Amino acid sequence: MIVVKKQTETIDREYATSIVCDVCKKEYTYKGEEGMEAQEFHVIRFQGGYGSVFGDGTHMKLDMCQHCLKKILGEYLTEDTDNEM
Repeated sequence: MIVVKKQTETIDREYATSIVCDVCKKEYTYKGEEGMEAQEFHVIRFQGGYGSVFGDGTHMKLDMCQHCLKKILGEYLTEDTDNEM
C-alpha cells in the first residue's frame, strides 16, 4: 500500500512587471492600458561574431518601444506582403 501525505509548499517566483525602453527610458507596465504597449516592444539580442564591429563574442541587447522603433527605423522599414515570418 502507498501511503500519501499532503504537504503545502511555498514557492517564490520572479516575474516581469514592466519593461523600460532603452531609447526613450519610458517604463510600460504589463497590466492595464499600458499592457498593449508593453506587448509591442521589440527585443533584440545577439552575439557578435568573428570580425563583428561589436566585438567577437560580445553579447548585445536592446529593448525598444514601438514608438522609438518607428521614429528611428521607420523610413527604412517596408511592409512584408509575403507574410513569411
